[in-house]
Amino acid sequence: MRKLVPLFIVFFVIAGFGQERKYVTVHRTQKLMGSRFEITVVAANEEIGYINIDEAIAEITRIENLISSWNPESETSLINKNAGIRPVKVSMELFKLIERTKQISEITDGAFDISYSSMDEIWQFDGSMTYMPTKEAIRKSIAKVGYQKIILNSDDRTVFLKQKGMKISFGAIGKGYAADKAKELLVSKQVVAGIINASGDLTTWGTKASGEKWLIGIANPLSKDKIFSWLPIVESSVATSGNYEKFVIFDGKKYTHIIDPRTGYPSQGVNSVSIFAKSAELCDALATAVFIMGKDAGLSLINQLGGTEVILVDSENKIHKSSGILFDNNP
Repeated sequence: MRKLVPLFIVFFVIAGFGQERKYVTVHRTQKLMGSRFEITVVAANEEIGYINIDEAIAEITRIENLISSWNPESETSLINKNAGIRPVKVSMELFKLIERTKQISEITDGAFDISYSSMDEIWQFDGSMTYMPTKEAIRKSIAKVGYQKIILNSDDRTVFLKQKGMKISFGAIGKGYAADKAKELLVSKQVVAGIINASGDLTTWGTKASGEKWLIGIANPLSKDKIFSWLPIVESSVATSGNYEKFVIFDGKKYTHIIDPRTGYPSQGVNSVSIFAKSAELCDALATAVFIMGKDAGLSLINQLGGTEVILVDSENKIHKSSGILFDNNP
């Protein structure tokens, strides 16, 4: 369920028409949570803008310390260490986040599952694989996976992983959550506009200093350097799951790096999924889930969810979109 830096959404620009305002745009790029974060704010002056960015970085760092499974002192690591042993009392923030991940698992029939990190990594996409894993090895690789085995007790605010060796990880939702929390903090401090871009999982609010809208460019999948459509992102978020680089080929069949946690097999039939919604957290999770669910099931799910849209590129580079996306399908 790991995701590459997206290639489908190539970049965002600012375009449109509006009245000039007395604000400046301040920007910084920094590595956070193991990824490239680009933080842009609209502020009264540069000094205030950089103070705002520092505050956003501090919030993202706080989130990382809470959810990182690599940090041995984090609440997440404590949950993993006690898998199959005892429930662990956690902060309300982490409890609610895990509660939301389980809800997403339920509506996606397990295509999204934070216990995916329990999988034995029998698939390698670094060029070292020389043969297909056996069916038995694949079956064993998912033996400790299953969101149903994550037991939440709301009265005691505890989390318990039922099976020894189980692990949870927020790799498929964490950057989106951090982007949302950074945005929430800045909005609470009356920052009028900005973009938090977490390696392509991005959220926006307000407009450019001139009053112009933020837009993202959608790349033609047959020629990624060319833009065929622009979409406005107003008080909204977007995340992409892409599959252009990491794969292996056995007997002429391509196997991609995004693994279905329900089967242990790489996902088939999709090259890219971009999700649009108000919450970057939801976009992040659904981009992975829809990629795994496939075109038909994925589009059906998104069309049933209010305030959520998708652009999907299948394995034949054909573009599909949910009912609320308005542009020509044939660039």
